Amino acid sequence: MSVVPVPDVDAQTPGGNWVVPRTPDGKPDFQGNWSNETQTPLERMGTQQLTLADEQAAALEKRAQEVEEFRNRPTDPNEPPASKGGDTPLAPPGQKTFVERIAEAAGGAVGGYNGFWLDPGNKVIRIDGKPRSSIIVDPPDGRIPALTAEGKQRMEQRVARLRQFGESDHPEVRSLSDRCITSFGSNAGPPMLPNYFYNNNYTIVQTPDHLMIMTEMVHDARIVRLSATRHAPPQVHPWFGDSIGHWEGDTLVVETTNINPAQLAQTSPLLPYRGASEQLKVTERFTRTGPDVLLYKFTVEDPSTFTAPFSGELPFNRIDEKIYEYACHEGNYALPGILAGARAEEAAQAGKK
Repeated sequence: MSVVPVPDVDAQTPGGNWVVPRTPDGKPDFQGNWSNETQTPLERMGTQQLTLADEQAAALEKRAQEVEEFRNRPTDPNEPPASKGGDTPLAPPGQKTFVERIAEAAGGAVGGYNGFWLDPGNKVIRIDGKPRSSIIVDPPDGRIPALTAEGKQRMEQRVARLRQFGESDHPEVRSLSDRCITSFGSNAGPPMLPNYFYNNNYTIVQTPDHLMIMTEMVHDARIVRLSATRHAPPQVHPWFGDSIGHWEGDTLVVETTNINPAQLAQTSPLLPYRGASEQLKVTERFTRTGPDVLLYKFTVEDPSTFTAPFSGELPFNRIDEKIYEYACHEGNYALPGILAGARAEEAAQAGKK
């Protein structure tokens, strides 16, 4: 994990004499290391306004700093067990900020990850100098649209299939991250979103014909084919889909289809697919807006799953630190341990009968 300093999260176009850097073939140069860490949630919470007042943004960032400092306290070996619900000074239900919800998910008030292992970012997104309340900008309420009747039925069928098995009956019932196939959340995308925990960092390598985006989280990698005009055949379903790109002026437009059905079926709150169909199409737009900012926009479309398309935007900020290999899963015995533990429980229950 790289714990890196990230500049103020702002996609404001700079003044002065800055010009877009270019590769030898004349295209905007996106190469380097970037981070999309932020405290701005994917979907809007507790407000109907896309733009926050400066005081609101300052309060959220202050609270994020307080939570980080609390989690960074030295551990007292003589401290008694936490009380029920924990002793972390989190806000009461209904008043928790997004960062507090993330803190709970990471072990929360009763332990788990301390601050050293987390690097979620403490800033909210600012675009054109204005703080944002959500990554999603359309629909106007900042929420992923409701599922269609077909989408709901598909989701119910998937849940019913899974309920035929226990959650540890066999490896394919476990999540893709448990199985070390893809990372957690939607860092690699598409769309490429922060995970609000750590490793929200990327390396971009660019040639005239390809763009490679390597994600620090579980070193997932995407290859965008810049010279292709057609997608792979519909029966081809690579992880993260089939991405082809073209230039519109200084903006790189990437269209992705053919996303692997196993990815579409995941329903984690950090994933925007919501059990989408194979009709899903994600369109991404990359634009350099300053020496240290790459503005990233996306639109997700699947008329058989969502009642409307949805779009979002967030800045990727340049970082000067290295991107490290993600080795947490190397030699990981968790999956066989989960399955073996379930078999042991079954044997114990059978012995009682």
